[in-house]
Amino acid sequence: MKTLTWLPRWIWLVIWFIGQIITSSWAVLKDLATPGIDAHPGIARVRTDCATDAEVTMLSAMITITPGTLTLGTEQDADGVRWIYVHSLYDGDPASVAAGSIDMQNHILAAMRRTGFDPRTVDQTNRHHPRRATS
Repeated sequence: MKTLTWLPRWIWLVIWFIGQIITSSWAVLKDLATPGIDAHPGIARVRTDCATDAEVTMLSAMITITPGTLTLGTEQDADGVRWIYVHSLYDGDPASVAAGSIDMQNHILAAMRRTGFDPRTVDQTNRHHPRRATS
């Protein structure tokens, strides 16, 4: 049955993502057009539920396309867990950056997987892992 909803899930992803781009573009435009800088940049290391390179690539690309955010890199640890490094121009809190990235991931995985994706079936602990820069 979920295969029948695959196309509508893709259509919903496109509509949702256009909304994200409009909202983010407005924030960047407002910051550029008004005096002062509202930027509070931050970087987060985010654990994903992506199972394939295509899913990681789609997530990374959509984060980077969204104004004010950038995927800095990806990695896969020895356990097969995939991580992405996300820079946000307007959100310095790593947990909040991770939450936004996971929300985007959930929309993407629901569209990309023919059987869908239910984030309630995934362990939500340790979604973000702060990694200190070494000097």
